[in-house]
Amino acid sequence: MGDPEEYLEANRANWDDRAAAHAASADYALGRFVAEPDFRSATVRFDEPRLGDVRGLRGVHLQCHLGTDTVSLCRLGASMTGVDLSPVSLTHARALAEATGADARFVLSDVYSAPAALEGATFDLVYTGIGALNWLPDIDRWAGVVASLLAPGGRFFMREGHPVMWAVDQERTDVVALEFPYFETAEPQVWDEPGTYVETDVEIVHTRTLEWNHGLGEVVGALLRHGLRVTMLEEHRSVPYEGVPGQMVRDADGEWSLRERPERMPLTYTLQAVLPS
Repeated sequence: MGDPEEYLEANRANWDDRAAAHAASADYALGRFVAEPDFRSATVRFDEPRLGDVRGLRGVHLQCHLGTDTVSLCRLGASMTGVDLSPVSLTHARALAEATGADARFVLSDVYSAPAALEGATFDLVYTGIGALNWLPDIDRWAGVVASLLAPGGRFFMREGHPVMWAVDQERTDVVALEFPYFETAEPQVWDEPGTYVETDVEIVHTRTLEWNHGLGEVVGALLRHGLRVTMLEEHRSVPYEGVPGQMVRDADGEWSLRERPERMPLTYTLQAVLPS
């Protein structure tokens, strides 16, 4: 892959650009967080029945972006730390936490450096939201980070895009075509795309990104190798955005599903694992 830091530099620049677009977008609804004390992100709301009671837990949210999921978990009673590699994203996250009075702090770090950036702290809850793992080259190394951040008896909770969906050719609207790797590869998929996944007039200048897919078995296997015990794995037929453009319909809750025969493929999954005491 050449320079091992290349992916961090390219992806950080891209997410710095996206942060301004996302902060102004109705999809992230920052204004609603300020205006409505009980408002929570769609990602957190979707999984609240699975997430259960988080009151009093100390949590860390890896790849927190603007902090909307982080603040949402605070509103459910957790004390949260958000971690992200984009300083621009964290500027918006800190402003959101201050404006809402959320019990949240934010630390600048990429995922693999998070244990050092957090000075060896451990947590009751490690949380990751949707669209995070595809930015990481090594899923086993990621699982090691998750395990190192958990206190004994703590749990990891994640909703993520399904690797089948990430493998779909989004340019095809006539069929669902698996065109890209399902499994982790040594080399990244390199993209150069001008936009982002929300409607915006903000120009994305740094358009080049480097991404990887990770098979579901690879994710589960990595967590098991690092001593976690998987307690829940649920695949879903929906995703919070139009993950297969031109072939989806949106429901009343804002989730998108395949217009025809949605039983054909999973689009996201929710996973929970615990670190035994």
